[in-house]
Amino acid sequence: MALFRRKNVPLLGIDISSTSVKLLELAMVGGRYRVESYAVEPLLPNSVSEKNITDAQLVGEAIERAVRKSGTRTRDAACAVAGSSVITKVISMPADLGDEELEGRIQIEADQYIPYSMDEINLDFSVIGPTPGATDKIDVMLAASRSENVEARVTALEVAGLRPRIVDVEAFALENAMELVAPQFPDARIIAVTDVGASTSTLSVLENGKTIYSREQLFGGRLLTDEIQRRYGLSYEEAGMRKKLGGLPSNYEPEVLRPFMDAMAQEIFRALQFFYSSSQVRTVDQVVVAGGCASIDDIDLLIQSKVGTPVAIANPLASMSASPRVPADALVNDAPALMIACGLALRGFD
Repeated sequence: MALFRRKNVPLLGIDISSTSVKLLELAMVGGRYRVESYAVEPLLPNSVSEKNITDAQLVGEAIERAVRKSGTRTRDAACAVAGSSVITKVISMPADLGDEELEGRIQIEADQYIPYSMDEINLDFSVIGPTPGATDKIDVMLAASRSENVEARVTALEVAGLRPRIVDVEAFALENAMELVAPQFPDARIIAVTDVGASTSTLSVLENGKTIYSREQLFGGRLLTDEIQRRYGLSYEEAGMRKKLGGLPSNYEPEVLRPFMDAMAQEIFRALQFFYSSSQVRTVDQVVVAGGCASIDDIDLLIQSKVGTPVAIANPLASMSASPRVPADALVNDAPALMIACGLALRGFD
């Protein structure tokens, strides 16, 4: 299953996170993208652990429920593996190689960079462009993941009755979605995107639209759900629902939510400081917050006060229309968490 191979077919973008499955389907109508269908379906506990699928059957059943809920008839799908499970390397190759020759050379070269047996991995590559300062060379992005990571996602899609067409990398899908978000900040050359999920946060830094840095850390919205569960004696599922829909006691905001917001701002500040200490970049022009936690009211203002950089909430769907069957209010609320699903759905237009 290809990590990068491009297919010109309508695709369902399927983002499999630690706690939910997010489905997004796009169409091109009148020169603009339109959201054709979308759904978010919670995963049963222990279906996914730290972005590794532990039960492909349960994940597949959740995807199937999301497909039914969305009303889509499309059956071709794209999903992604976590960046932490992928090895990437940019290598230079002779510019005069044909496609088959290049693929053969890549297979040979890859053995130098991948610490696994070649029969244990899924490998793909994408030509970036000419090698700077070498007219007879091209830069090629090599990506490899353990076959079990890819196969678990393929199996889950097949359980749901879908045809897996692309297995991408989450960081690349995020970069793809940023092509829709970056124009909202025309003066920003360097943008830091912090995607705060259920158990993992990822900081990606893009310069002129290209990822120059990506790092994951263990922090996410599950910490808030766990505290709600503990504080108010709720089941995990009920705690998650109350967190999203409301109905918690009056002390929730000052005693539970606000400390979590402060911790989230602090984690993003630390992640940026780590980036600055490991690169020659001393400041970013814009911070964009994505993921489920980005929907917390005023979290952008709190983070901005902490990091001292303009902060905005990600919305890759801002310039899109939506099909009448798409629930508009839910879509707006979930938009920050749909970055990866959107980047995957966009692969159908490559």
